[in-house]
Amino acid sequence: MSVIVLIPTPLRGFTAGQDTVSLPGETVGQVLGGLVATHAGLKRHLLQDDGRLRSFVNLYLNETDIRHLSSTATPVRPGDVLTIVPSIAGGSPAVNTESSLSQAEVLRYSRHLLLPEVGMTGQRKLKAARVLTIGAGGLGSPLSLYLAAAGVGTIGIVDFDVVDLTNLQRQIVHGTSTLGQPKLESAEARLTDVNPNVRIEKHSVRLSSQNALEIMREYDIIVDGSDNFPTRYLVNDACVLLGKPNVYGSIFRFEGQASLFYAREGPCYRCLYSEPPPPGLVPSCAEGGVLGVLPGIIGSIQALETIKWIIGAGDSLIGRLLLFDALKLRFRELQLRKDPGCPLCGENPTIHELIDYEAFCGIGAEPEYAGPEITAEELARETQQKGAGLVLVDVREPHEWDIAHIEGAWLIPLGQLPERLGELDGHAEIVTHCHHGARSMKALQLLKGAGFSRVRSLAGGIDAWADRIEVGMPRY
Repeated sequence: MSVIVLIPTPLRGFTAGQDTVSLPGETVGQVLGGLVATHAGLKRHLLQDDGRLRSFVNLYLNETDIRHLSSTATPVRPGDVLTIVPSIAGGSPAVNTESSLSQAEVLRYSRHLLLPEVGMTGQRKLKAARVLTIGAGGLGSPLSLYLAAAGVGTIGIVDFDVVDLTNLQRQIVHGTSTLGQPKLESAEARLTDVNPNVRIEKHSVRLSSQNALEIMREYDIIVDGSDNFPTRYLVNDACVLLGKPNVYGSIFRFEGQASLFYAREGPCYRCLYSEPPPPGLVPSCAEGGVLGVLPGIIGSIQALETIKWIIGAGDSLIGRLLLFDALKLRFRELQLRKDPGCPLCGENPTIHELIDYEAFCGIGAEPEYAGPEITAEELARETQQKGAGLVLVDVREPHEWDIAHIEGAWLIPLGQLPERLGELDGHAEIVTHCHHGARSMKALQLLKGAGFSRVRSLAGGIDAWADRIEVGMPRY
């Protein structure tokens, strides 16, 4: 009997879609070595060049982080479960409980008031509480709706985006009638309709190191509904510096994570992920997709943790990481521990102020992709002129191809390209393309490095082609 390795959704493309892999071995390191030997594409995601485990990937043996055991030297037994947890965006605060409830509010919240754990005291705490939500998108939508319905007195929202048609599959605080409107305006109208007693404070800015402390200081608890790593680390660091609890949630495709980080009582986000993955290694929801109902589940858990914190009821997720697999409808819980060496909340912290999080996450340090781009109009003309002499290579995934594709193109997903170079003529004139252009530029770089000299990338991807050339082609 072998050790069972659980493969998270973002990495299943390297295991032919398998969510579990059984491997022999006497230690975690041996099992991990067998995994990357069998599925070579996983190596760069899990291991550094010197063979050490990457810091943005955690491994749990059964329910324990191997960092708190003997790391990769930890012995394993047949039937043990090794869980790969990659990086994917108790107590009650001192709030004024003197807020009175009107007769209408007593009626509105009557089902809360019947709960001894809430009652009049808890409902007054909710009314007096000030909660800041980061983002009015997938996670921000359900959590803000439930916070408003629960009677949280003041809800602050940080967002600077506008409502787009692609948002409506999951961002339920918005609707067709608010397309093109700022998300803050759309969210305010919906939340006020849910509960006119709630005060909505709008922060129409991009959260940054320059404004985060000022904005967050005025709230009791912060709920992170962001979708990018710079903001996640920024929110975490600001919460630790301000002594605020941080209700964490993240989603990808069919999987989600949730926890509550509060450095005064447990670990912070940096204790779980000391550094972010390299840019482009972890796809965003825009690239990888997300099941529409998933943010509803994780966002509701965030709202639940927020409400419990405010009223001081139950056991919080401090020190626990909740994992959710929608396809299997399964929750798993992993124990988190405070990292004594954490540079922010450890025994000898070295971070005492907010930093440049774009630089920390390598956003400004991505390599410049060498090679020319071609516009959709230029490609349309050259396709007519050169016909079969121009090879179009679509590096998207098969399910994206099924939505829409350019006639005559070859489908070679980016992850398969290194192994399928032999299918391409090294002297051919090649144009790579994907959804919006990012993956095709990576493909261009890969082909250039392999000796293909006549390669260009379609600027704006198939979305630009559908918008300006093949009008009527489905866009997504």
